[in-house]
Amino acid sequence: MATKPTVILVHGAWSDAFHWENVILGLYGKGYKVRAVENSLKSIEDDTDNLIRLIGAHQEPVILVGHDYGGAIITRAGNEDNVVGLVYCAAYSLDESETINDVLAYRDPSPSAANFVNQMDYIWIKYDKFRESYCQDVPEDKAYVMSVTQKPIYSKVLNDPSGEAAWKNLPSWYQISSKDRIVPPETQKWLADRLEAKKVITLNSSHASIISHAGEIVGLIDEAAQSLG
Repeated sequence: MATKPTVILVHGAWSDAFHWENVILGLYGKGYKVRAVENSLKSIEDDTDNLIRLIGAHQEPVILVGHDYGGAIITRAGNEDNVVGLVYCAAYSLDESETINDVLAYRDPSPSAANFVNQMDYIWIKYDKFRESYCQDVPEDKAYVMSVTQKPIYSKVLNDPSGEAAWKNLPSWYQISSKDRIVPPETQKWLADRLEAKKVITLNSSHASIISHAGEIVGLIDEAAQSLG
């Protein structure tokens, strides 16, 4: 690969694109062109279409990086011609016709499930339980900001079936969060094994690994990009 690929970052539930701040700065420092998409969290299909439009604005090779729900989005959008690799960060790498709820049903439920609140078909995390549920290794003041700015996910999205799984045709990498209370680490390991990731790293991290362990995430993305070169 003559030039470095563009890296497009895709956030997950209860999050927004700004959660990638430290990863963005780390990749920028290594000379990568970086983009971060903003998901509606209302429809896998709509969020996939939005990502595909962003991919289409770039002629160069693209690496997609997904966190949490963002993994389901890169799994579908990764079928675009100029996508050359996928990096999953504590993320859902769905198979064709599979849903997020299907994956969650294969193993023990999320340890934080009792802290979820469904209000008018949107799922929130209780504000006073957000840090212990999502980001227990993030400083308390930052976790508070994350809790009050959380972006809920539309509950029906969890039953949206995935399309063709791009990881079956593309090299993929996976980061497991060993202290994750949203997506159980055992589920993450199973997903990483299923997609036969070229490399798996395990971080002593909460679900918010892209914040608390941004340096390691940047290192994994950079290694993926270099291996594709």
